Amino acid sequence: MCGIIGYIGHEPTAEIVDILLDGLQRLEYRGYDSAGIAIMTEQGLEIQREVGKLSNLVRKTANLDISSRAGLGHTRWATHGRPTEYNAHPHTDGQRQIVVVHNGIIENYLDLKQELKAEGHSFVSETDTEIIAHLIEYYYQGDLKAAVQQTLKRLEGAYSIVVMHAKEPNYLVAAKTSSPLLLGQGQGANFIASDIPAILRHTRDIIYLEDGEMAVVTPDKLEIFRIDGTPVERPIQHIDWNLVAAEKMGFDHFMLKEIHEQPTAFAQTLAGRLSENSQRIFLDELNLSDEKLQSIQRIVIVACGTAYYSGMVGRYLIEQLARVPVEVELASEFRYRDPILDEKTLVIAISQSGETADTLTAIKLAKQQGSPTLGIINVKGSAITRVTDGTLYIHAGPEIAVASTKAFMAMLAAVYLLALHLGQVRGHVDQSALSDHARELRRLPRLMEETLSKVEGRVQEVATRLLRYHHSLYLARGINFPIALEGALKLKEISYIHAEGYAAGELKHGPIALIDPLMPVIAVMTESAAYEKVFSNLQEVRAREGLVFAVATEGDERVNEVADEVIHVPAVPELFSPVINVLPLQLLAYYVALRRGYDVDQPRNLAKSVTVE
Repeated sequence: MCGIIGYIGHEPTAEIVDILLDGLQRLEYRGYDSAGIAIMTEQGLEIQREVGKLSNLVRKTANLDISSRAGLGHTRWATHGRPTEYNAHPHTDGQRQIVVVHNGIIENYLDLKQELKAEGHSFVSETDTEIIAHLIEYYYQGDLKAAVQQTLKRLEGAYSIVVMHAKEPNYLVAAKTSSPLLLGQGQGANFIASDIPAILRHTRDIIYLEDGEMAVVTPDKLEIFRIDGTPVERPIQHIDWNLVAAEKMGFDHFMLKEIHEQPTAFAQTLAGRLSENSQRIFLDELNLSDEKLQSIQRIVIVACGTAYYSGMVGRYLIEQLARVPVEVELASEFRYRDPILDEKTLVIAISQSGETADTLTAIKLAKQQGSPTLGIINVKGSAITRVTDGTLYIHAGPEIAVASTKAFMAMLAAVYLLALHLGQVRGHVDQSALSDHARELRRLPRLMEETLSKVEGRVQEVATRLLRYHHSLYLARGINFPIALEGALKLKEISYIHAEGYAAGELKHGPIALIDPLMPVIAVMTESAAYEKVFSNLQEVRAREGLVFAVATEGDERVNEVADEVIHVPAVPELFSPVINVLPLQLLAYYVALRRGYDVDQPRNLAKSVTVE
């Protein structure tokens, strides 16, 4: 949450404002309560801030004529202090010489604020960030790096910061603890950002900062240190994402583009990991030997939000294919219940960004207790990948819309591969079964394209009927239960319709009390061993005058007995049905939100990556 960009070049450029605003535009999914830029000029710091979407700041700075070598930008997701102009970043010290942008939370900011007030400092915002600028001012004696070092020793919490000083215009200082920050090496200029898309236009050569590290960035150098000043050497990584992948490419919204990119994302995650003869799964990056995987007696998956639901699908797959008991835990709760872990418990973290604070903390706890660990991650080199024993990258590419779709789909591809690999290693999936499953995996991208093409028009019709309601229930059973949860999450995330997902068998245990003509039910009832059970549940809904929208298998006419509206999808084996069934639910959420007039890519109060607790 929150987005940072920093730039410093050899020569002054009149494009400094455009560089910063372009970077912020590509980070706006991380926060859009307010935004601001600070630019180093010969007369001092030029600071412009504005409340609301970045477009407000763009209009405010449209006539700003500045040529400069250095600047900072920030887009905010409010934690401390309301979304107001005086709470917007960048923040300065009392002399307007030092400027700071900051992601995260300073937990001891109130104590520091009282201490600084006693020293004569006065504050104009409600934020914890302003404290950092004043604390640097307090320690500053002509050396910005030294003052930042002293300040970092006083800060408690999760943060990433970038600092600029009007009296030392030749470098920027950056630092991080438990909040992502990376350095970018360009041509004649260098960059700092909280996420890759901000600097893709300028470079794909990056270095991730680790917790407890700081960097001094000049146009020529990226120097990294521990907070105590010990130098750190780290190689540059080349990111293979391209800028085109982060653009809308003719779609009205990033979310719709990313929904349609899912067949490619699924195929990319499979690529190179299935042998041509479908007789083997290649997951060398797990960094866990067959012997180690054979010794595993229990698996715990930790994740948040959409990633958590992909983990729930993974539980069904791994238990069925590898016969290992699996628990799926909300990472935000995992660390607080003193979990029982040991060397025979494999802990798997699932996260698109690889920076999700709760998931990162959970995996660190697992490491401390001696459990082998694995990350299913999209972003290379991110924090979780640097902690886990192995990483299964999902290769979804950049995902810009706050509501995750293609990353979720790529996570599903990864858990299918992992489940098959575990099943083969542990002797529960023979060559014949592996070949059958691999064949189904390979044909799924084509079936996904077919599904999107066939159902989109029908989904729009259903969305027109659904959008008038204020509440809804999503029902499914078995391996599609997590898809009901994911469908409900998508609807409430972007359309603001209250939606809850339930295992259909739980209907009689409470939720049925809510059924009336104003409580539509969205049911996933494609061909499965539980079809008759779901059918019976929907008969109970209809008996209480409930409205039913169903996702059913092509050719299923019986579903019309219990459904008012039906979206048909291609037939696939039950084990692979989540991949197909989630598609109409994603589209349904999108088109309902669109027809209700909401910002699909940037839903209120949400940020793409939750990097603070």
